[in-house]
Amino acid sequence: MPRAFSELTFTPAVLAHQERQGSARAYAKFIEGGPVQGHQVGPAEKAFIEARDGFYQSTVSETGWPYVQYRGGTIGFLKVLDPQTIGYADFTGNKQYISRGNLDGNDRIALILMDYANQRRLKVLGRVEFTEGAAAAADLYPEGGEAPAERAVIIRVEALDWNCPANITPRFTEAELRPHLNALGQQLAQLQAENEQLKQQLAQRP
Repeated sequence: MPRAFSELTFTPAVLAHQERQGSARAYAKFIEGGPVQGHQVGPAEKAFIEARDGFYQSTVSETGWPYVQYRGGTIGFLKVLDPQTIGYADFTGNKQYISRGNLDGNDRIALILMDYANQRRLKVLGRVEFTEGAAAAADLYPEGGEAPAERAVIIRVEALDWNCPANITPRFTEAELRPHLNALGQQLAQLQAENEQLKQQLAQRP
C-alpha cells in the first residue's frame, strides 16, 4: 500500500481498530517498506484507467452520508491528463445532480475502477474541479459520443492503491467474450458442415 493512500485512510480510529484486531504491526511494516508516494498515475495505472468503460465514484453530502454512483461510457472516456490528473466529460443524466451538488460542498471524491475479468481493482482518492459548458469538455469528449457534455470533470489525484484481488468474482463483458464466442461459432459451423456431409454420404449408400 502506498504511503500517500495510508496517510489519508489510516485515521486515528482506523489505527485503533487495527491495534485491537492485531493488524497494526503488519500494516506498519508493509507501509514502511512500500512505495513512498503513491499519489501519481504511472504507466500501469494509466493503461488500466484508460481501458475501463466505467467506474464507481463516491462523494459525501452535507448530511454526512456517502453517495455512490456508477459512471459508464465508451472505453477510454476516463482520461489521464498528467501523472496527477484524470478527467472526463460529464453528460446529462437524470438531472438529480446529487454527486454534482455534493462536490460543491466537499470536493473530495473516491473512485473504484474494476477489471472483473482479470480480478483487478484500483482505488483513487482525489479532489474535483469543474469547468462548466460543452466547450470546456471538448478535449475530454469520448470518441463516438453523441450527446453534448455539460461540463469537464477534473480530478486531482491525491492517492491511489491497487487493492487486493481476493473475492473479485470474474465477470466478462460482451466485448471480452466476443472473440471466444466467434471461435466457438466457427467450430460449431464446421462441425455442422461435417455432420451434413456425413448424412449425405450415408444417404447415398445402397
